[in-house]
Amino acid sequence: MTAAEPRVTVYTRTGCHLCEEAEEAVARICAELGQTWRAVDVDADPALRAEYGDQVPVITVDGREHGFWRVEEDRFRAALN
Repeated sequence: MTAAEPRVTVYTRTGCHLCEEAEEAVARICAELGQTWRAVDVDADPALRAEYGDQVPVITVDGREHGFWRVEEDRFRAALN
């Protein structure tokens, strides 16, 4: 991971209500903690679609998988500190 890359990535897809909830939670928490994040649509890349499939949303922190489906706020905050 380079310094320009965000610490958090949310792997998501269009029309996924859990993805929307995860993105909102990640955006709020990252803003509060001054951390960077991005959303990546798995359907735009066949390799990502194959890797994450129906697990989305998948959240990574510093390039490592942190969790999927729901943001566990206390655990997520701890991972960013």
